[in-house]
Amino acid sequence: MTENFFANKKSLFNNWAFSYDWTFPSVFYRAIHQRLLEYVDLSEQVKVLDLGCGTGRLLERLATKFPDLRGTGLDLSPNMLRMARISNRHHPRLIYIEGNAESLPFGEGQFDAVFSTISFLHYLEPQKVLSEVARVLTPGGRFYLVDFTFKQELELKKLPISPLGVRFYSPKQRETLGSASGLTCVSHHYLLGPVLLTIFVK
Repeated sequence: MTENFFANKKSLFNNWAFSYDWTFPSVFYRAIHQRLLEYVDLSEQVKVLDLGCGTGRLLERLATKFPDLRGTGLDLSPNMLRMARISNRHHPRLIYIEGNAESLPFGEGQFDAVFSTISFLHYLEPQKVLSEVARVLTPGGRFYLVDFTFKQELELKKLPISPLGVRFYSPKQRETLGSASGLTCVSHHYLLGPVLLTIFVK
């Protein structure tokens, strides 16, 4: 199941990559990013990681706002990464690599902040992803998790996966998953409709 799951996700985003920045999600993500940036607190010469970076729009906006920032974008889709590299206006401060969020190709404590924007819903093993986030964060580093949420409280093991292979988590469930990985929830902020930002600290 796992191999098919990742293959299907990769195929979906590979096919979408070349028109991605010209479709509705791009407009939607722009609004989300603008609201997210209001809550982002980064020091000078910060190193950040963007999980499920897509075509790199969030890192571009972060690099513009924080001129000393160095960022790495990671995505499962080589076509998404190709588009991110083509439009990269901040090279070499920003780089993009292919990889799986459940097994990050980075050393411990390599990043001061990690971002995940409308990508956490796609992960088959969210606990593994959060454990990897905690591993690559420096002590005191922050994880900015932005995704759709819902109010209903269900046991984590009973959360359904939609036909599209996505899963949503309530604020409490995010806190539980984070705590199990050594991440403490600092705050929740609704950015746009049901899109919730949860800020964790290691």
